[in-house]
Amino acid sequence: MTSAGDKKVGVIKAVREITGLGLKEAKGLVDGAPANVKEGVAAAEAEEIKAKLEEAGATITLK
Repeated sequence: MTSAGDKKVGVIKAVREITGLGLKEAKGLVDGAPANVKEGVAAAEAEEIKAKLEEAGATITLK
């Protein structure tokens, strides 16, 4: 994730759903952008994660 955008609350919810992190950990990840949300996933799963986070308002770059 390169940026959380203006809708941080929605992005935090999406990060929690994707990663299973608690509220504090997810907020820290979002506030610390740029950050890796999830590593070592298949390309198809990465695209799904990207779509969810972009829908929530984040800017995403896949590596």
